[in-house]
Amino acid sequence: MAAAKKSKVVSYTKWGYIFLIPFFLVYILFQVVPLISTIYNSFFENYLTGLTQVGPNFVGLSNYAELFKTGDLLKYTGNTMLLWIVGFIPQILVSLLLGVWFADSGCKLKAEGFFKTVIYMPNLIMASAMAMLFFTIFSNTGPVNQILASVGAIPSIDDPYVFLAHTGSTVALVGTMNFLMWFGNTTILLMAGIMGIDTSLFEAAAVDGATGTQTFFQITMPLLRPIFVFVLLTSLIGGIQMFDIPQILTDGEGSPNRTTMTLIMYLNKHLYSKNYGMGGALSVMLFIVTTILSLIIYRITVTPEEY
Repeated sequence: MAAAKKSKVVSYTKWGYIFLIPFFLVYILFQVVPLISTIYNSFFENYLTGLTQVGPNFVGLSNYAELFKTGDLLKYTGNTMLLWIVGFIPQILVSLLLGVWFADSGCKLKAEGFFKTVIYMPNLIMASAMAMLFFTIFSNTGPVNQILASVGAIPSIDDPYVFLAHTGSTVALVGTMNFLMWFGNTTILLMAGIMGIDTSLFEAAAVDGATGTQTFFQITMPLLRPIFVFVLLTSLIGGIQMFDIPQILTDGEGSPNRTTMTLIMYLNKHLYSKNYGMGGALSVMLFIVTTILSLIIYRITVTPEEY
């Protein structure tokens, strides 16, 4: 009897591995193979000059040296991190506030489902559409400049404030768009984490006379840490991959003076010019930067007891 049960378990285990085969095939085909190919190409000189193909010629680490020699890699890494921080800080603060608010049954909010839907809706809008909307609103003859002219903030609509000609306003626009597009998704994740906390803990804190602030920092945040770390890491990875919004707003030039040029925009320029060697080297550096920053954030936000 025991032998028969054991053989049945082995049979079920076999089918489990069989059903995993499609996942591994897709992963190897679309993840592992491109990764190996990218690393391989990063060691070669391979680009177009006019209609002439140069390479592929093995150049070792010359492509990596070229990235650091120009200083562009560090500059665009700083730009990318600044744009991410400007959008992420208000995003996480507003999302925490809304998550606590929606998860608190004592608030008894009316039309709660409607507000949750409205908050999440910007996440469904394509980034290109959002960028074009902001481009129109903040254009030289757009509604914002008309309002500024009507209140006397600028001399007239014929002398508008060119938002995309100033670093501060351009960074603010990109950060605002990222905030509007993603704070709904972050709110849903944090709210789900808060609702998973045992309500008896909040009731015990209320009985002990804890204030709302004390309850939030002593109970909610410590127990919400796994979800919070997940949101932080995924947001960081998404921020490093920021491309479409600044690409459309600045016509791919990272204006003014390349202060909003992100790493992916820089990578896109190499790929557009068919410089596969430099593109591969930059892709590898992107992978390394993402890994290092993710590890730093993980070590800071996760205590040794949780490793």
